[in-house]
Amino acid sequence: MVRIAEISGERGPSAFHPAHGFGRVLKALLVGLGVSLGLGMSAAMAAGPAVPLDSFPKQKLTDRAALQNGAKLYMNYCLGCHGISQVRYSRLADLGLSQDQIKSNLILTEAKLGDLIKTTMPLKESAKWFGKAPPDLSLTARSRSSGAGSGADWIYTYMRGYYLDPSRPTGWNNTVYPAVGMPHVLWDLQGTRTAEYKKAMSHGEEKLVFDRFVQVAPGKMTPSEYDNAVADLTAFLSWAAEPVAQTRKQIGVWVLLFLGIFFVFAWRLNAAYWRDIR
Repeated sequence: MVRIAEISGERGPSAFHPAHGFGRVLKALLVGLGVSLGLGMSAAMAAGPAVPLDSFPKQKLTDRAALQNGAKLYMNYCLGCHGISQVRYSRLADLGLSQDQIKSNLILTEAKLGDLIKTTMPLKESAKWFGKAPPDLSLTARSRSSGAGSGADWIYTYMRGYYLDPSRPTGWNNTVYPAVGMPHVLWDLQGTRTAEYKKAMSHGEEKLVFDRFVQVAPGKMTPSEYDNAVADLTAFLSWAAEPVAQTRKQIGVWVLLFLGIFFVFAWRLNAAYWRDIR
């Protein structure tokens, strides 16, 4: 077991001339695709060890108490750097909050109810401080979806994947996003941990694979309480990515029921019509 403190070609104007034949064009496209995939895989391997995504508890998406707590966590810990600029404060009423509750508990700046939820951090300065401006999180829960899991799975695992790394500028690293530039903003809730990796064979090569976290200092929450809080935060970000998602799904069920009933009537009407003609 190993403890880790850190973890061209030149193309002429006639390159795709019909005279070169379809085979040559197809070969060039396949070569280009292979290079692109190779570069992508190289970049992914260079990023360092990664872990499988944990399953986000989906029942949180319909739990208003969880969504409200997620909104509170977001406003207190995330909005200082990350906005969700495609959502207005007034839209938080969909979570079962009154206008007074939104104004008193969730609007921490001079913003109005009708304003978009934007961070107050200056874009240019933040790019200098962190090397890259913190992204807007409006669509993170959708953009992070992949074959490895949903965007909610990614956020849920990411926020539980931080560990101490003195070699990083912020002092933190992440098992999901190696060499991450974002510090662990919820460290006071989770406490501090280190990560242990073990050697394992992968495709004939010996690599370091994540093994476990080791708690160094406790946080304000127990591990189960922290996981629950992160699930609430993830549910809120998933809601922010598509506030009408649950309504859309409910309408979809009614539409399918209507189409099913309509199909029966259409089928019997069609049979009656052709019976007279035949």
